[in-house]
Amino acid sequence: MLLQLFWTYLKVGTFTLGGGYAMLPLIQREVVDYRRWIDETEFLNMIALAQAAPGIIAVNSAIFIGYQVGLRHVPASWQGGWRERLYPYLAVSAAVLGAVLPSFVIILAIAMVFSSYSSLPAVEAVMKGVRPAVVALIAAPLLRMAMKANNPKPFKDGGVWLLGWSLAAALLIWLARVSPVYIIIATIVLALAATWLGERRHSKR
Repeated sequence: MLLQLFWTYLKVGTFTLGGGYAMLPLIQREVVDYRRWIDETEFLNMIALAQAAPGIIAVNSAIFIGYQVGLRHVPASWQGGWRERLYPYLAVSAAVLGAVLPSFVIILAIAMVFSSYSSLPAVEAVMKGVRPAVVALIAAPLLRMAMKANNPKPFKDGGVWLLGWSLAAALLIWLARVSPVYIIIATIVLALAATWLGERRHSKR
């Protein structure tokens, strides 16, 4: 299992252009669709937590998934005592190492030679060609998650408000240059307030 975690995130880190959200389609395919370590609901919750928490989303997701997998798939020889408690942290270490190792090696190699070759026409053409692909890799999982995260009845149970706030947040970041930090804080506050009001209304019925 430790080797599977390491190899899964090594593949994701090696073959994903753009990093961050561009990694989400591969992570979802590997850990949800193929290996079934977590389900789609857990994956969406993990993305929300990984985005809200400080740090890189790929590393945050590796920590979350590694820990959950380590809790659920403890080998029989490790069960009982301190070894069972240690295993989830070893799983986290394997996933995080697999996620960061390709980036470290590749970026280090590029940094050593990029300044000498960045002005070459071929290199500039490659960079321009990669940009649209990165945008598509980021947009695809976001749209897919948005469709699955919304209520199946989009015009009931707050679905319209969720959609409206999503569009408003995107416009605030894009046009008004509002920091995503403030958007995240505002979203948390609004979600807590909405939950509290909903529970209060339910208790009065």
